[in-house]
Amino acid sequence: MYYCELKRNDIANGEGVRTTLFVSGCTNHCQECFQPQTWSFEYGQPFTKDTEDAIIESVKPYYINGLTLLGGEPFEPANQRALVPFLHRFRQDCPDKTIWCYSGFTLDEELWRDGSYPRCEVTDEMLSLLDVLVDGRFVRELKDISLRFRGSSNQRLIDVPKTLEEGKIVLWGT
Repeated sequence: MYYCELKRNDIANGEGVRTTLFVSGCTNHCQECFQPQTWSFEYGQPFTKDTEDAIIESVKPYYINGLTLLGGEPFEPANQRALVPFLHRFRQDCPDKTIWCYSGFTLDEELWRDGSYPRCEVTDEMLSLLDVLVDGRFVRELKDISLRFRGSSNQRLIDVPKTLEEGKIVLWGT
């Protein structure tokens, strides 16, 4: 897996102050994507153990709330396979930090649906490691700059642990 940027002290992509990993590779190609360069799976730098170490060190200060995954697309199958081992390590090394993930794929229509493109052998495992999933492609016609942590009104902030426990989508903050 490649990544295009590691942003420290990010306050725009999740609750509180976060470290944000922008992975490379995306087949969604949303109209007016703010990072079309990340559509390429080879854009940026290789994601290595040194990258993992840098992320873990960056979230250790008490004022950092956690990690956010963006893209590109974290739920591209190849990216899921690379991220799952790292997310297990992150949970072990940083148990008091949260993990947010942004995906253009929807939970109920794609990530949970057998036979859909993004669903693979590690999808359920990756979902189980998240606290919040912001799902849905950015839709220009539904753009709303007043929305918190998302760009268009079709996107949802999903409380993943509660959703997995209840077996139905539970929105974050409700």
